[in-house]
Amino acid sequence: MRALLWGCRIFIFLFLFAFALKNTDPVSIRFFFDTVWQAPLIIIVLGFFAGGAALGVLSLLGTVFGLRREVSRLKRDAKPVKQQTSAS
Repeated sequence: MRALLWGCRIFIFLFLFAFALKNTDPVSIRFFFDTVWQAPLIIIVLGFFAGGAALGVLSLLGTVFGLRREVSRLKRDAKPVKQQTSAS
């Protein structure tokens, strides 16, 4: 099973590496005020992917911290009940 998992990882890495090698043509990104940035296509694709992943993680932080607060509150509330049941 481990060999199959590593085989899949190697395949995905090689596929993405070949994709990166095929997409090295320079492209232009136009910003406001006629600002232009030229970079290889793969750099731009990876940059936007990383930016989207970072925004996704940031958007979930509030939910994660809220759930952690709720879990700690529930554990604190359950502690007296657990002590009562073990004492009986």
